[in-house]
Amino acid sequence: MGVGEQLDDQLLVMGRLAAPFGVKGWLRVTPYTELPENLLHYSPWYLYRQDKWQAVEVVSGRLHGKGLVVQLKGCADRDDAAALTGTDIGIYRSQLPPADADEFYWSDLVGMQVITQGGKVLGQLDYLFETGANDVMVVKGEQEYLVPYVEGQVVQSVDLEARVIRVDWDPDF
Repeated sequence: MGVGEQLDDQLLVMGRLAAPFGVKGWLRVTPYTELPENLLHYSPWYLYRQDKWQAVEVVSGRLHGKGLVVQLKGCADRDDAAALTGTDIGIYRSQLPPADADEFYWSDLVGMQVITQGGKVLGQLDYLFETGANDVMVVKGEQEYLVPYVEGQVVQSVDLEARVIRVDWDPDF
């Protein structure tokens, strides 16, 4: 089966190749993960090039500042690295370890319906982002809502089977 034919698995974008690093084909990586070094544990990576995902092996990598630097197989010099700049990095959901019973991957929550305790449907969770204080859900429905993802205070329950997140949130806020 080819990369695009894995019907029961979801490809998740986990970062982006940012820029060449040095002259020997290394690249800076902007990871989209809480712990950047965890991205180095997944192999292979899939790069979105020429309108399709292509597997690539990470030969070496390490933390560098707030991101990573990596050497990819077949990327031998600065020109090769420059050609990959701006490319998304993906891994398949099956490559991730299972989440603990009380934890969720953000990708599991995207698309879920968000409902207030009073029963008002706010819309669907479009994406989440981090702030210094807490994570924020971007919910799109009749309008767009920015709802703090604070378990116990705002987020009352997450039902993965029903695909519903219940929140204690005033939509007029």
